[in-house]
Order: sequence, then C-alpha cells, then structure tokens
Amino acid sequence: MLISSTPLRISLGGGGTDLPFYYKNYGSFVLAAAIKKHVYITVSNHFEKIIKLNYSQTEMCNSPNEIKHPIIREALDIVGIKNHVEINSIADLPAKSGLGSSGSFTVGLLNALYTHLGKTITRKELAETACHIEMDLLKEPVGKQDQYIAAFGGFSCININKQGKVHVVPLRISNESIQDLEHNLTYFYTGVMRSASDVLKDQKKTSKRNHNVFESLTRIKEIGLKIKKCLEKDDLDEFGRLMDEHWMEKKKTSGKISNNIFDEYYDLAKQCGALGGKIIGAGGGGFFMFYTNTREKRKKLRNEFIKRGLNEVRMPFESEGTKIILNLEGRRNEHN
Repeated sequence: MLISSTPLRISLGGGGTDLPFYYKNYGSFVLAAAIKKHVYITVSNHFEKIIKLNYSQTEMCNSPNEIKHPIIREALDIVGIKNHVEINSIADLPAKSGLGSSGSFTVGLLNALYTHLGKTITRKELAETACHIEMDLLKEPVGKQDQYIAAFGGFSCININKQGKVHVVPLRISNESIQDLEHNLTYFYTGVMRSASDVLKDQKKTSKRNHNVFESLTRIKEIGLKIKKCLEKDDLDEFGRLMDEHWMEKKKTSGKISNNIFDEYYDLAKQCGALGGKIIGAGGGGFFMFYTNTREKRKKLRNEFIKRGLNEVRMPFESEGTKIILNLEGRRNEHN
C-alpha cells in the first residue's frame, strides 16, 4: 500500500485567465499558493481480479471502462492498470469549495498510480497529464492552475502562452511576508457548495455575447502581475487593496460568481476593516478570503462572521507539492 498527499490551493491573482477561451487569445498569468489542506489517495493491490474504489461512493468493477468515477476511469486507462487494485480517497476539506480539489485529486491519483507501478514522472508531466484528463478527455471547463499548483506547491507564478504551454516560476516572497500573510488572511466557509463547472461554463458563455468579460479578465491578469510585484516587495497592504479591485472585476465576468447575500458579507468585511477579499476559486460558494492588517480588525471580523454562523478555517501555506507520504511497496519515484 502507498499514500499520496496533495495540497489544495488558493488563488492570489490572475484567477480565471488560465481558462482556454481566454489564454488562447491573450495568454495567462496566475499567482497561486498551496495550503496545508490535502487530498489523500491510497493505492494497494487487491487479491481479486477486480477494481475496488472508495471515495464518496463505493465501486466494485471488473475493468476500468465500468468505472463511474470519470477521473479514476481515465487515469487507470492512461497508466495501464486493468484490475487487481484498490483505491481510496479522503480530503481535509469538502469538494466543490473553490480550493482546486478536482485538480489536486487528479494529480495525487496519478502520482500514487505511477508510484504503484514503479514509474518515474516529473512534476510537469503529472500536471500536464492531469490537465489532459480533465480538459481534453473529460471536456471539463477548467483551467490549468489547479493541476500545476498541486504538482509544484509553494507560491507559484503560472504563465500560459496562447498555445497552452505552461511555465512555472516560484514567487520571490520572503519568509517574513509568508508569515505575515498567514496572520492577516482569514477564511470563512459560506456553507454553499457549488460546481465550479457551472460558474465557468456561464463565464465562457457570457464572453461570447459580451466582450467586456475579456476586458475584465485582462484587468484581472494585470492586477495579478501587480500583486506579484507587491508581494515580492513585502507590501502586503497593497496586496489587500488589489484584492478588492480583483473582486470587483471578477464579479463582472459571470452573474453566478456572487449574489446579494455574498455582497452583504463582503460589505460587512469592509466595514470591519478588511482592505479586500474575494470568494476563492470560481465563485458562487465555498470560502471567503479577507485581508486585514491589524489584530483588532481581525477580531471584529471574526466576531461578526461567526455571529452570522460562518465557520472560520485556518489555511497555512504549504511549500511542497504532491508527494508520497507512505510507501510499503518498496518502490520509489521523484516525489518521495
């Protein structure tokens, strides 16, 4: 048996520009950070000639083409495993909460399966294979940031050219700024689970009849580049103010990103002293992230949101990408 651990992520700038309908025209820049919340995949031999799966459901199949879970079905086909395998998955936080869980699941699954076979694969190959499964084979309306941050971890600047080629560069951020960001960022669960695909499909559909979507995404990309510069200069308050600009532009790209209740939450956070914030991921639900620059403002923010029934969740940053944390099979690959 072996276990892979793969981080979830938060987007810090440029989110949404990693979608094909945008980057094929303008290129993309996304700044994302891995967090210490993980997806865990266990893979082991099964003594019977079957495939046994345990995720939110349980499946017992004789061959990959019988599998209902689309990502597992395609991953097993790609790596060439036909049977005699058991796969289990659990996660620190729920799916459909805006933290890139689908990309982390796919990368972690591939890492575990290739290690199970004793094969070596680079982080870039893991990310690209995961993108191929989700974007090409399953036709999901997703971008490329989730798979790459899951594979590489840390604070990563993800550049995508018009041909879809990805170049990842670590953000030059000081350890002191990382610690300050962890203190100054607060996260609250909205209690709403939503499908990112629904939001992203609407965003793409809207862009076809309203070119302003492309203009907003271009501004979001420009804001992302500004966020990169201010984080590298340790100007965290400017990051908070840019997050406010980012959120206002993001809401213009789809009517499903926010609603009256979320707008009221955001206004409340600003009244409590937050410089900026946003719903993490595609929008429409999941987690709010807010930036405040004093302990007093954070205390007021927490009290007001907890009073309204929203749970706070701590999300420290994670320096590592996907890795094998247990391997009882004696095989090794690059990620051990």
